[in-house]
Amino acid sequence: MLGFIFLDPTPTHFAINCLAIVFSFFAAKELYELLAVKTELRYKYLILFLSALQPLATFLLILTKKSGSFANISTWTFLLSAMLIMALEVFTTKTFENSNGRLTASLFIIFYAGFLFTFISKLTLLKNATFYLSLFLFTVFINDSLAWFFGVLFGKNNRGIVAASPNKSLAGFLGGYAGAIASCVLASLLWKDIFTGPWYYGAALGFATATAGIIGDLIESVFKRSSEIKDSGNIIPGRGGILDSVDSILFSAPVFYILSYLLFRPEFIEF
Repeated sequence: MLGFIFLDPTPTHFAINCLAIVFSFFAAKELYELLAVKTELRYKYLILFLSALQPLATFLLILTKKSGSFANISTWTFLLSAMLIMALEVFTTKTFENSNGRLTASLFIIFYAGFLFTFISKLTLLKNATFYLSLFLFTVFINDSLAWFFGVLFGKNNRGIVAASPNKSLAGFLGGYAGAIASCVLASLLWKDIFTGPWYYGAALGFATATAGIIGDLIESVFKRSSEIKDSGNIIPGRGGILDSVDSILFSAPVFYILSYLLFRPEFIEF
C-alpha cells in the first residue's frame, strides 16, 4: 500500500482511495460471512454496498471538489445507511425473534468495514497527505512486524497474556510499541514543519497507534474464534482474507487521524 502512495501522482490520491473502497467491500463480505455463522442475517449485497459507500462518498466529494462538506459526509452517510437498515427491518420482517441480533450485526458490519475505512480517505484530504499516509502505514507495519519478530525471539515464556490470541507475547507487544514510537518520534524530528510540536507528540502518536493496531488485530481474532473459523477468507495467498490483512489498519486509522489533527493541526487541501 505504501507503493500506491508514492507512485500515485494525483493530488487526490486516486489509487489509495480506490483501494480503500474495494477493500471495504470485500472486508464487509468476509465480516458478513463470519457473523452469519451464528446470526441470521439478510440484505447481504445491500450491506456490502452500504459499507463500500462510506469511503466512496468521501472520495466522491474529493473528486467533485466540495471541500466544505468534508467534515460531515462520513457521518451523514453512516447515519442514513443505519436508518435504511432499521427501516427495512421494520417493513420487511414478519417475525422479530432474530431482529436484535440481525440489526446489531448488520449495523456493525457497515461501521467496522465501512465507516472505519473513511479515515483512510480523510488522511488524503490533508496537506502533506503523502507524509501522513506513509507514517501511518509504516507505523502499523513496523508495529506488526516487530511484534512478530520479538515474539519469536523472546516471547516463548511470556505468551498467553490475552485469551483472544494465546500466541501473542509480552515481548512481542513491547517490541511493536518500541518500533511504532520510534517511527513517529523520528518523523517528528525529521519533518518538523509537518509534524510540529515537541518530540513527545510523536511518541504519543506512536503509542496510541500501536495500541489501536494491537486491539484491531485481537478483535478480529475474537470474531473468528466466536464463529469458529480460522481465516476470514482466502483471497490473499499466505495471508488469508482482506480482514486478516487490514484489521490493524482499520482500528488504528481513526486513532491516528484524530490524534494527528489534535496534536499537529494539519491544514486541509484547497481546490
